[in-house]
Amino acid sequence: MSENSKNTYTFTLVGTAHPYRGGIAHFIEIMYSGFLKRGHNASIVTFTRQYPGLFFPGKTQFIEEPVGNPVPTQRMIDTINPFSWIKTATYLHRHRPDALVFKYWMPFFAPAFGTIARLARKKGIRVFTVVDNALPHEKRLFDRRLSSYFLNANDGLVVMSDSVERDIRSLGIEKPVRRVAHPVYEIFGKPIEQKKAREQMHLPHDKKIILFFGFIRRYKGLHVLLQAMPQIVKALPDLHLVVAGEFYDDEAFYRQILQQHRLEEHVSWYNDYIPEEDIHKLFSAADLVVQPYVSATQSGVAQIAYNFNQPLVVTDVGGLAEIVPHEKAGLVVPPQDPQALARAVIRFFDEKMRDVLVKGVKTEKQKYSWDRLYEAIESLMQEVG
Repeated sequence: MSENSKNTYTFTLVGTAHPYRGGIAHFIEIMYSGFLKRGHNASIVTFTRQYPGLFFPGKTQFIEEPVGNPVPTQRMIDTINPFSWIKTATYLHRHRPDALVFKYWMPFFAPAFGTIARLARKKGIRVFTVVDNALPHEKRLFDRRLSSYFLNANDGLVVMSDSVERDIRSLGIEKPVRRVAHPVYEIFGKPIEQKKAREQMHLPHDKKIILFFGFIRRYKGLHVLLQAMPQIVKALPDLHLVVAGEFYDDEAFYRQILQQHRLEEHVSWYNDYIPEEDIHKLFSAADLVVQPYVSATQSGVAQIAYNFNQPLVVTDVGGLAEIVPHEKAGLVVPPQDPQALARAVIRFFDEKMRDVLVKGVKTEKQKYSWDRLYEAIESLMQEVG
């Protein structure tokens, strides 16, 4: 704890940040700004190498568009070089923050994070983690052992869904846990008029538009949505699907489903990483956001949709149904069920549910404040002393 105030701390956030891109980077950078606004001191330690190029399924890990005022970061951690882990721990010992706050989402990072955390705790630095996934969506050998190695090196944990807390307890970890909802992403701006958004994104102005957003891997369930499309289009011939996100999977697999059903004219593809300046346009252009996930814990996509007052159809996996209450802010369907997914999309339009669900989204999103996340970490600081 700093000497200035018993309620003021110095936090070092550890994880993905500038010049790396993606939702984890956004999350950490928002936390950095939020801690500063609450009167804390904050800094960020990020990677010199996040993933070896061989292991990264996308085109690039880095921000390609210019950033006006990027948050300051120290690039120190090479995930496959143990010497960099020791160097990072030495740097942290020298700067002596009150606590490290990690963001954890897959076991690949456990050796680096776990070693840094253990060395930091030996010097009296407390360690907390916001856990996206205690166990990954796509399971591999040693996942449980690796996650246990890192998570047991913490003084306390923050989770954003009940399913993640259950996974943590299934690993035999008895650290203090705080449960908070994933906050709403407000950094992408405000909604704009739908017609204007569609013009700017070159989308049809006279169609019903549903949006699938985010990088594409099998667990995200785009294939389930594409399998549902014949039934949807039969009932709603003027429906158009927008798929916006980079393929981390075999693109041909998804294209083949469309070709098989001759539905290419009903789909627009933005098969690349979506620049930040286009995100508000895509969400504003849509009538409905669809998340047909096969597995999940929680979702940043839902919290982007909430920022733009967009209702959702989600599958009942992980914490998605906790975020999107059925028939209040969206519709919830069973996973891996194209027929149920199709019925929900058709119902949304046939019953003209948008206005009612938008009203529910505006009410529901008031729960998802970033302050609750900061308060959870502050309370863990006080609990562990």
